Amino acid sequence: MLLENKVVLIHGGGGSIGAAAARVFAREGARLFLAGRSLPRLEAAASAARAEGGDVSVAVVDAMDQVAADRHAGDVVAEAGRIDVALNAVGFDHVQGLSIGDTSLDDYLHPVVGYLQTNFVTAKAVSRHMIAQHSGVILTISTPGARLTGRGLIGNAAQSAGLEGFSRALAGELGPDGVRVVCVRPHAISDALETSYTREMFGRIAAAGDVPMDEWVGGLAGTTLLGRLPVLDEVAEYLAFAASERAASMTGVIANLSAGALVD
Repeated sequence: MLLENKVVLIHGGGGSIGAAAARVFAREGARLFLAGRSLPRLEAAASAARAEGGDVSVAVVDAMDQVAADRHAGDVVAEAGRIDVALNAVGFDHVQGLSIGDTSLDDYLHPVVGYLQTNFVTAKAVSRHMIAQHSGVILTISTPGARLTGRGLIGNAAQSAGLEGFSRALAGELGPDGVRVVCVRPHAISDALETSYTREMFGRIAAAGDVPMDEWVGGLAGTTLLGRLPVLDEVAEYLAFAASERAASMTGVIANLSAGALVD
């Protein structure tokens, strides 16, 4: 198993990506600690991961709060002895599809501040433990907006590019201490739309263009080389690989899971 006996902390563990990752990580032998703001969603994710044989604990933690994240990371180490892998899968609904003239400063800054703050908070919380043990993996999630251009992407683009820059810099800082940082960049995830904030967000964009939601999503899939969008299990499987010893030489990388929407 890829993650046998590894201790994994997932912030946003009740969300679409977090829950999918928890299932795969559990199957691969990890001991899981799921953190998030919604206890019912955390419990649902934990139940699915336990069905895969996982040892799973849950905690309500605000991943924007440094004191809360530090305390919880300390609790995990006190209970499990270490943190081997930390994944931040926290997501924020935000405004897309509007021109700069129609976008308020608050709407522009909301994803920028949100994503960069939570990833800083959670990385800081776990990094001191990883530095002390001279090992660990920090996983972050970006979007193709980091490299795309066009109308309506300005906040998403700034957020994603900033998070990728943060991930690269963090990899350089923590590498000498044996800690890897991998940023994964999936496209919109087709089977996450029913359980994620993205359905409402993309629905607003489709409605603004007077296009049915299914047609809009189909158009998005048509921009990829594979003619489809990625699915949750594909993203989760890659995250498990990136967290494992099979990827031991991988750090400071932005992994392209865009189904060919972007070509490196």
